[in-house]
Amino acid sequence: MAAEQFPVVGWPPVSHESLEWTSRYEFGPRASLGERTERYSAAVPALIGTAPYTPPGSLAAELEDAAVALREFDTELGAGIAPFASVLLRTESMSSSMIENVTANARSVAMAELGDTSTRNAMLVVDNGSAMKAALAAADDTTPGGILAMHRALMAHSDPDQAGKWRQEPVWIGTSAKSPVGADYVAPRYERVPGLIEDLADFVRRNDLQVLAHAMLAHAQFETIHPFTDGNGRTGRALLQAILRGKGLTRNVTVPISAGLLVDVLAYHRALDAYRDGDPDEIVRMGSTAAFLAIENGRRLAADIRSAREGWDGKVTARADNAVWRVMDLLERQPVVTSRVLEDELGLARNTVWRAMGLLEEAGVVLGVNKHRMGRNWRSEEVLAALDAFAQRAERRGRAD
Repeated sequence: MAAEQFPVVGWPPVSHESLEWTSRYEFGPRASLGERTERYSAAVPALIGTAPYTPPGSLAAELEDAAVALREFDTELGAGIAPFASVLLRTESMSSSMIENVTANARSVAMAELGDTSTRNAMLVVDNGSAMKAALAAADDTTPGGILAMHRALMAHSDPDQAGKWRQEPVWIGTSAKSPVGADYVAPRYERVPGLIEDLADFVRRNDLQVLAHAMLAHAQFETIHPFTDGNGRTGRALLQAILRGKGLTRNVTVPISAGLLVDVLAYHRALDAYRDGDPDEIVRMGSTAAFLAIENGRRLAADIRSAREGWDGKVTARADNAVWRVMDLLERQPVVTSRVLEDELGLARNTVWRAMGLLEEAGVVLGVNKHRMGRNWRSEEVLAALDAFAQRAERRGRAD
């Protein structure tokens, strides 16, 4: 079913249609079943494939400043030997999950990456990271199929039956979990989803919009469509990253925009509501603000990890060709490792691994821990603390606001 076209002037607001909802309930002393039919209002998003958007002067200037800052950050942290690309992707996955109240500390996430299934939230964060990777892989050709791949990676473990499938049922936000009647927002009926996503893909393929504004508008439209039964927010923020990469605003690292949005989640939700009312400027401005906050926080994280590495170099005495230096390089981006990881990632023999890790344990660079069924792992407490501090800075500022 086609969505309504946008008006000639201004950004197209969401319209609505009245639908029926039949609910079943029990009544009487013998708990007989009855039915009640009520009406509710569902969104009808406009098509935006060719919709014009020109930010007002002050916002346009903010967007250009943010774009310059993003490019500088991407170049700065993407250059040299410091492997910040994977570190920042992990922080983006953690921050995006935290917006949905899925929280896990850095150690739990690192263990989940190694196959530890004991902490559900950590597994969800890892799956979110997989969705981010799928998004970046699809960055040059963001199609409906690419969006399904992002969702499939995200929901592979938590909801495999619905992973990578457009929803076939109503979804809504707020009020009752059993009925859309009176909900804060009811997404468009599922029959509209494929056409709306095709239109969104057309919008993404355009090259006439400022990139950060382009990404935020596409993200807001995706959240308005809400094409999945679950995981829409995390998939939508992965899509945002795909657009930034595909349009060339970022080339080397995943700028943790979600950490900036996390600073004021209520404002983020209000901006999405304003977008649906035909005011796109607030969600675009949120993208600019979030970019600056993410850059500030990301630079502090990078500085903390560099400081940790400098400390390690001062503690270890070994020949230049000793494996410990390569292990320390790996620890900067993967703060928990096992013998198998070191063998696979660095091509080290097992006896070399144990000698190197023994030396690093003695120097206080890593802490060795035996975990049931996983054997021994080694942790950089300093890098884990730096990752947790990154999350806490964003979350703490969000609570203060």
